[in-house]
Amino acid sequence: MGHTPAAWSEHYNDGRGFRRLGDEEKRLFVEHAPGPEGGRALDVGCGTGETAAYLASLGYTVDGVDFAEGALERARTEQAEAEGLRWLCLDVEHDDLADLAEDGYDLVVLRLSVAFIRDRARVLRRLAARLRESAVLVIITPVVEHTAEERRHIALDENELAALTDGFDHVERFDAKGLAVLAMRGPATWFSAEEKPRPEP
Repeated sequence: MGHTPAAWSEHYNDGRGFRRLGDEEKRLFVEHAPGPEGGRALDVGCGTGETAAYLASLGYTVDGVDFAEGALERARTEQAEAEGLRWLCLDVEHDDLADLAEDGYDLVVLRLSVAFIRDRARVLRRLAARLRESAVLVIITPVVEHTAEERRHIALDENELAALTDGFDHVERFDAKGLAVLAMRGPATWFSAEEKPRPEP
């Protein structure tokens, strides 16, 4: 399957998805990215919207972004009872980001999606420019060392993880059942994130 909106829509239309949001991840959000009053969050590669809905439950107003309309169709259905959500069909790597919140975000999340971005450095720069003062950018991703061999193509190695943190003043790393959780704060002015061919879903 190719890395196109149509192919990913088919992935979601077939009822497939990704690893469910775990309790350890939820705890880390509560401890390290609690929703401030009037807080706004951006969930990049939101898929079926589970993470976006959880962030909304913490008090955030959330923009869930995915470039596959099939994912957003499921998100609208599966998260219909959640409040404070807006769904946007948008490719953060290639599209104009004008539809994102003009006044920025207190939290930007890339959960299980960064491995599928080719030009990570440019995307992180674009997203960092949307961070409000004291905001946090959170990346959650499988790690090669803790991932079964047949799924390592959707995981990052230690060098790739280190490259993602370039340019942030303050970086914390946590483990959530084998997933690396990076919480990054501070102005991101330069990056050296390594480009990597997109894996198949």
